[in-house]
Amino acid sequence: MKIKNQSSIPSKYWLAIIAVICVILLGIDQVTDGGGPLRFIGNYTVVPMQKGISYVGRWLSDLSDNFETLQDMKKQNESLQSKVDELTIDNTRLRQDEYELERLRDLYKLDQNYSDYEKIGAHVIANNGTNWFSDFTIDKGSADGIKVNCNVLAGSGLVGLVTEVGPHYARVRSIIDNSSNVSAMILSTSDTCIVRGDLKLMDDGRIRFEKLANNDNDIKVGEQVVTSYVSDRFVQGLFIGYISEIDVDSNNLTRSGYITPAVDFNKIQEVLVLTKTKEDMTNGADDKSASDTAKGE
Repeated sequence: MKIKNQSSIPSKYWLAIIAVICVILLGIDQVTDGGGPLRFIGNYTVVPMQKGISYVGRWLSDLSDNFETLQDMKKQNESLQSKVDELTIDNTRLRQDEYELERLRDLYKLDQNYSDYEKIGAHVIANNGTNWFSDFTIDKGSADGIKVNCNVLAGSGLVGLVTEVGPHYARVRSIIDNSSNVSAMILSTSDTCIVRGDLKLMDDGRIRFEKLANNDNDIKVGEQVVTSYVSDRFVQGLFIGYISEIDVDSNNLTRSGYITPAVDFNKIQEVLVLTKTKEDMTNGADDKSASDTAKGE
């Protein structure tokens, strides 16, 4: 038995649907100025999609360009930082050279002030004491003519004595060390006194003097103090510093007080070492006197 295919929608409805579709298409054609329905559909579907794809493409392109720019800027920054580091190092070296030149000029002036003495320059290579250079090592020794008891100068005056010598080094004890005693005198009157080291006093930038005779000589603040002619280790006339305070002792026989040192014992980098000791100079003078006497006879 043959069964007929029957549509669930009657034919009249199909005709109505087709008619509506035709009317819609005609309306679209009128709205789009004859562009056609496909174009209308494309304008509302494909074109936005194309715009979206184009926007994403531009964004990716900009991102790539920004990344390349960032990489270039990073390289330029590294290059500039390297140049800044080089300039900083060069500037530091120039400042160091400037400071060293200034110190060497001061050392040259000191050398000229004591031009009568044979000297050799040396660099400080170790500080064996506290923050103050009370005990330190220099880079010259017996191979350079330095011996124990050689006087050491820096800044504007006396630093101390050589206490130990090796072939290529020497150890120096400064006049501020607690164990140091220097026979000194007031330059204007030749009155003698003793200058004693005291590291505690160096926090105030001074050292002590004592056993200065309480005589008729008027000694005031600012007087210069130098090594005395009676010292058995220090050459006469080496500048120690200026009197900053002076008082009469309770016994009324002597005076004592404080001296501002001529040397900055907080930073000593270069020194001058007198290569002849006080004993060498004394023996040399005695030998010369004996020779002159022999010639006279």
